[in-house]
Amino acid sequence: MGTEEAETDLLTSDPGTSGRFGNFGGCFIPETLVPACQELEIAFREAWADEQFHSELDRLLADYAGRPSPLTICGRLSEELGTSVLLKREDLNHTGSHKINNVLGQALLAKRMGKSRLVAETGAGQHGVATATAAALFGLECEVYMGEVDMERQALNVFRMRLLGAEVRPATTGSRTLKDAVNEALRDWVATVETTHYCLGSVMGPHPYPWMVREFHRVIGSEAREQCLKQVGKLPNTVVACVGGGSNAAGIFSGFANDSQVRLVGVEPAGAATVGRKVPGVLHGSLSYLLQDEFGQVSEAESISAGLDYPGVGPEHSYLADTGRAEYHCVTDEEVVEAFGLLSRTEGIMPALEPAHALAWISRERADLAGEVVLLNLSGRGDKDAAQMVEYFK
Repeated sequence: MGTEEAETDLLTSDPGTSGRFGNFGGCFIPETLVPACQELEIAFREAWADEQFHSELDRLLADYAGRPSPLTICGRLSEELGTSVLLKREDLNHTGSHKINNVLGQALLAKRMGKSRLVAETGAGQHGVATATAAALFGLECEVYMGEVDMERQALNVFRMRLLGAEVRPATTGSRTLKDAVNEALRDWVATVETTHYCLGSVMGPHPYPWMVREFHRVIGSEAREQCLKQVGKLPNTVVACVGGGSNAAGIFSGFANDSQVRLVGVEPAGAATVGRKVPGVLHGSLSYLLQDEFGQVSEAESISAGLDYPGVGPEHSYLADTGRAEYHCVTDEEVVEAFGLLSRTEGIMPALEPAHALAWISRERADLAGEVVLLNLSGRGDKDAAQMVEYFK
């Protein structure tokens, strides 16, 4: 295999038992969690090689989650921006985001492993809602940790989780946002590992999570690639997705990683532009790029979006940036608000604040993207953000 081919085959490979994507990834965890991660890797490898597991997951994705999600060609938006914009409609999945793909896979795996309880972290609440939903479906106990700040700005999703039977616990330390919710979920898992599966919500954390979560979201990219060829007759010039931890981006990028002519663009919040700073460090069990101060302490991330308010990024995204296969840019909160309104008024589709970051980048770069076909992963719907956006659209 030549160098160029190897560099474009990044999202189709198994990182091996080391869980390394180049220099990134790994498994930096307390000794008490090593057996749990090893057990999980073995169980996932066995399940992923089992046709019966795939068959059951495919059935759930189709009959319960509503896949395949459609590809929408945006006529009015495309006319305004001067570029042909396609939306991969993950917002139309059951529970309202891409999160259900990963959660159904992990819940099915937890049942296979004999676990009776799910624990999860959540920022904007969509992963928490998806986890609570799967727990209700499979008859599992569920506990979700959420930053106290995020619980206030995402009160609707807190209600949804509790209605579904989950316990929602506030993370009251640090910035009281997503990073701190992950800390609390990890502490819980350490203490209850025999009966509990940690349903981690993004392509971050210790191996095998970055790889496993990407594989559960691979369906996004596989569907999108086939749909583009069928509906447009060619591959997109550019694929764009928001990046916090980066699961929705990893999912859609995976469908186009081997197509070197397709540009892959991840969009971060300006206040959490982790990849742009390129400072490596270890957080939540893996080596990746982090927001850090001059003393190596993790800095607080800032974003209008609770789901992207995280000071790190999945290790595979750091590798993609280093190899040049994907590029990462940032947008401001003001640009995000403008994009939120733009899609709503041109297409009648209210985006979640997270994918509104991706649209904000497309809008800003419209001159350079003129005449192209641009595929945007609309990873969630904006119902959860409507109350927060009221003050901006009075």
